[in-house]
Amino acid sequence: MKFTLQAQDALSKARAGEIVTDHGVIQTPIFMPVGTAGTVKAVHQRELKNDIEAQIILGNTYHLYLRPGLDTLEKAGGLHKFNGWDGPILTDSGGYQVYSLSEVRKIKEEGVTFRSHIDGSKHLFTPENVMDIQRIIGADIIMAFDECTPYPCDYNYARRSIDMTHRWLKRCCDRFDGTEAKYGYSQTLFPIVQGSVYKDLRVKSAEVIASFEREGNAIGGLSVGEPAEEMYAMTEIVCDILPQQKPRYLMGVGTPVNILENIALGIDMFDCVMPTRNARNGMLFTKNGIINIKNEKWKNDFSPIEAESDLFADQVCTKAYLRHLIHSGEMLGAQIATLHNLHFYLWLVKEARKKIMSGEFYDWKKIMVSRLGQRL
Repeated sequence: MKFTLQAQDALSKARAGEIVTDHGVIQTPIFMPVGTAGTVKAVHQRELKNDIEAQIILGNTYHLYLRPGLDTLEKAGGLHKFNGWDGPILTDSGGYQVYSLSEVRKIKEEGVTFRSHIDGSKHLFTPENVMDIQRIIGADIIMAFDECTPYPCDYNYARRSIDMTHRWLKRCCDRFDGTEAKYGYSQTLFPIVQGSVYKDLRVKSAEVIASFEREGNAIGGLSVGEPAEEMYAMTEIVCDILPQQKPRYLMGVGTPVNILENIALGIDMFDCVMPTRNARNGMLFTKNGIINIKNEKWKNDFSPIEAESDLFADQVCTKAYLRHLIHSGEMLGAQIATLHNLHFYLWLVKEARKKIMSGEFYDWKKIMVSRLGQRL
């Protein structure tokens, strides 16, 4: 993987860059649609490429490990061959899913034992086998195995947790560097900064992660319930420490406003289930604010979903029709809303990139932040 920094905003820390992988080029800042179990829910690969214009998607190690399982993925030739997506893929390490299974998991130095949410069977994730699992899945970018601390989190717990995350990272790197990619293309390992909302722990973790000198770095443990101001404060601290010439990935973030504010702090890569999950519940993100399409006010609104959008579905489907589909529980409703939201998220980061390149980002961001959060 190769990252080139192409432009920096004069009035903020926003950057535009380019990541080159064996499966294609990613222009940053970028949003990565989440394809938890080998699919971005309700979207065909062709729509991802042609309509949404996604440049990279996510797969989830925990879910893919359980279903369809490593044997099937290996026989298929990796996730790209299995799901028909020929662009770059990033896999998370399963650490977040294991964190969310707090009732059925135990964390020790060796790793994490957990019970499957599908059938209750018992499994062990270690830094070593999580590297092996992600090798088999075949992602272009794979994540180190870490512990994602909850919010709120006791200071001493968070301190012990980052120390273990750093020890686990050493084991991840040793295993990753001692093994080969399986399918004839290169893979890259990103470590993850943790430390909850404690400034000194975030500083310490960012310094340790930077010292490993991997090709990119991630920030985890934010967007887990803390106020947005805490997220921004921690992101700013970490971005000031992580190396300039490497991409920075803020995991699991977030709303359109969160994305713009974090771009301004120096983040290059984002992912979040919000545009897809909220779409299925009738929430649409637009250039003028947020629409709850279930509301009565849209029942007889026969205007396009978003007239200025170049997405086919936005132009030909009316708000009234989409409201009818969502209310009726029709699958097409979830598909159209998901297409809309993902197309909007990719439009937003693409527009941010243009404004960074032209030197207009700071003023544009201020206008957009005031617009995007309002309820229509």
